[in-house]
Amino acid sequence: MTTAKINFGRRSFIKSSALAGGGLMIGFNWFASLNAQAAEVVKLPNEWFEITGYLKIGENGAITIMSPNPEIGQNIKTSMPMIVAEELDVDWKNVLVEQAPLNTAIFNRQLAGGSDSIKQSWPGLRLAGATGRKMLKEAAAKKWNVPVAEITTELGILYHQKSGKKAGYGEMASAAAQIPVPKEVELKDLKDFKIIGTSRKNVDGQKIVTGQPLFGLDYKKEGMLIAMIVHPPAFGMKLKSFDATDAKAKPGIKDVFRIKIYNDDYKPQWCDTTSFTELVAIVGNSTWEVMSARDYLKVEWEPFADHKIAMAGWGGDQLVSVPAGLESTADHHAKMTAAAAQPGKIERRDGNPEEAFKNAAKVIERTYTAPFLAHTPMEPMNFFADVTADNAKLVGPIQSPESMEKTLSARLGLPLEKIDIQMTRMGGGFGRRLYGHFMVEVALISQKMKAPVKLIYSREDEITFGIYRPAYHAFYRAALDAKNNLTAFHVRMGGIPENALHANRFPAGAIDNYLAESWAIESNISVGAMRAPGSNFNAVAEQSFLDEVAEAIGKDPIQFRLDLLKRAKENPVGKRNDYDAARYAGVLELVREKSGWDKNSAGKNRGVAAYFCHSSYVANVVDLTVEKNTPIIQKVYAAVDCGIVVNPDAAINMTEGGIVDGIGQAMYGQLTLSKGQPDQDNFDSYRLIRHAEAPKEIEVHFVQNEINPTGLGEPPYPPVMGALANALYKATGTRYYHQPFVKNKFE
Repeated sequence: MTTAKINFGRRSFIKSSALAGGGLMIGFNWFASLNAQAAEVVKLPNEWFEITGYLKIGENGAITIMSPNPEIGQNIKTSMPMIVAEELDVDWKNVLVEQAPLNTAIFNRQLAGGSDSIKQSWPGLRLAGATGRKMLKEAAAKKWNVPVAEITTELGILYHQKSGKKAGYGEMASAAAQIPVPKEVELKDLKDFKIIGTSRKNVDGQKIVTGQPLFGLDYKKEGMLIAMIVHPPAFGMKLKSFDATDAKAKPGIKDVFRIKIYNDDYKPQWCDTTSFTELVAIVGNSTWEVMSARDYLKVEWEPFADHKIAMAGWGGDQLVSVPAGLESTADHHAKMTAAAAQPGKIERRDGNPEEAFKNAAKVIERTYTAPFLAHTPMEPMNFFADVTADNAKLVGPIQSPESMEKTLSARLGLPLEKIDIQMTRMGGGFGRRLYGHFMVEVALISQKMKAPVKLIYSREDEITFGIYRPAYHAFYRAALDAKNNLTAFHVRMGGIPENALHANRFPAGAIDNYLAESWAIESNISVGAMRAPGSNFNAVAEQSFLDEVAEAIGKDPIQFRLDLLKRAKENPVGKRNDYDAARYAGVLELVREKSGWDKNSAGKNRGVAAYFCHSSYVANVVDLTVEKNTPIIQKVYAAVDCGIVVNPDAAINMTEGGIVDGIGQAMYGQLTLSKGQPDQDNFDSYRLIRHAEAPKEIEVHFVQNEINPTGLGEPPYPPVMGALANALYKATGTRYYHQPFVKNKFE
């Protein structure tokens, strides 16, 4: 077993106390580090240490574990409690899981984003379970007057083998509550895990499939009104005036009014991204009545002027420029092409790439582009609010509740402790629900109406409101010498309004002469994080280009990548390489083995890609055919290194979901604009992957190791797009440089 020391004070366990009905409740730190020394602990961000949760053991032996992070479909509501239950040594069937509300007094960083939930909480969750077990053992030892070292546990039962005594956890819970939090505890050896590494069903699974209310759209309260909003039809415009006479005359309509999302002196946070800060709200008795009456509003819009927004960002305050004008996709393409032809900001330079390109026997140059993408979660934005002069209650799906609570406090003029945010399960998000302007909207509407209100976005509202994945552009060059050796690599990447470059990722560190440049074009189109931000373009462009370079050199594409990774492992260039070359190579070797790449590739249209992001590594092989001018994905192989896999079935599901999502976005995803107005506004025009277009088979394999868990929500998404592009080339003889691929050839 591993012995873990517990740091006392605010950076460790909060307290232990008896429950009202008799039992044990432990407040614990979700992100307490088991490995950090005292000096290292001081250096870590405070917010990592303030995240606490509760483990409750009732007198009847029932175990309740609070899950503080938002559940967005990544299954952390099941996986995180599994880690606690493992170290507590209980029977999983006796565990109850509850979704915690937002509570900044005992929780912090209640966030669904960055694929960090399991990665960051792993040490703290193990410590919580092990501490509960230690306190129960000490209570039993004291009651039975035996050494604590002689007490063993199994499936929620305490044993003393010599005397034959045993007791359930519930019998000792109240006594354990009087035991001081121990200074150190023993953690299980990985070989002794009984819950972690085994597949457990989603704790909400039965409720989901039987249609029980879990999601924001399900929430109802007696006397609740329904609200919708009207936003400008184009980016670059703002509200001038409106006439609500006809709309107000329609059945069931209570009021129509203007709302201003932020006060003029408010400094927006990162989560306050929105292009439309003044809206028209329409409120009535039912969704249908409100939707019908909204069509009768007469609204006049006008262009806005250039302006700047002071925002509080992760790295400090920043001044964001928002240009005036009605932007179009054609203009974006022209601007990106022009920007890419000029030198960018140098993000990394190794060796002398200019000299290497000057002396090259052959230079390969390629350009890749990708459009804006909408998140399109199945559940559109919605939220409930009941705001009074004294307090505010909000209920709904949000990825960033803690940050949004601060925004609400500032806008409503209420202290944080007077705002209650209850989190529902989310019907998708992919980053869209990190930006909670819709919470502010419903709170302002409720405040104005002096009544409980539920705000609902239509699908058209959802797609045309923004917040999109940026549009990207990448220019790649590779220099080859007379013997076809790769001597230099150059990437110049940009986007609207931000770039996707990760300058220190592979193949940086594997090539003597390397240059990475970036650029960005200002825009009034609002953008935000979308599943694997930046990486969801990087992987397609980079892995497609590497395949083309491998072909020019005359090397097998997997072996070409492995040779580069061998160099990065044995004799790396530079000291800022973000990735572990051995783990990177490991997923390539595993996917080569499982797909039978060396033996079964003859006659197949196969493409390979591998990528590192969110601390994890994924490699894919895609097999496809083209039938009646339609690509058919026959099979996708996935090799994943995300460290220890907590819940295998859930991990497979997440990997499969990322693969299907990635294929769909690469093939069909596209949002274009004409004079500031999105050309797509619903699923009839914004193309998503359909059931028949999903891979016929997906085979997932995990690298077996003892590395602490890393990210999994996002890493399976980017590389499959590159593997798909490379497989399409094998099938059609055409390289795919511009997304969506389906527009290039098949439609």
